Amino acid sequence: MKLLVINGPNLNFLGIREKEVYGTQDYQYLLNMIKEKGEQVGCEIEVFQSNHEGAIIDRIQEAYFDGTKGIVINPGAYTHYSYAIHDALASIQGLPKIEIHISDITKREDFRKVSVTAPACDGQIYGHGLEGYCMAIDEVLRLLADR
Repeated sequence: MKLLVINGPNLNFLGIREKEVYGTQDYQYLLNMIKEKGEQVGCEIEVFQSNHEGAIIDRIQEAYFDGTKGIVINPGAYTHYSYAIHDALASIQGLPKIEIHISDITKREDFRKVSVTAPACDGQIYGHGLEGYCMAIDEVLRLLADR
């Protein structure tokens, strides 16, 4: 089974940016963790990262055609204002989608408390650090099993 993890802007700077918020583990650590999770659950998990809104939308649309069965997405800052990413997520009905955030967005700046992309997803996980990605993968798999 093929799953897709999408990471938005600045997530490639994990371990460099705001360590007090996002932790000290770098992006390669996250990639390794996701790879191990895929091996544990018997799934092929592709990870895609872009700092460009259009590239993220293109990858979401490609997922509809390439055999992807579910998506985990951390839209980064696009979470709070990208109706274009919302629309792309909403357009691929039938694929479970879970939004993930490393930090607890409900305890941060006011603008971070609002997600315009979450309503196009089947759920949202936040505040569990990088482990939240594993939780989101498990949730996608649970949603698939329930269908």
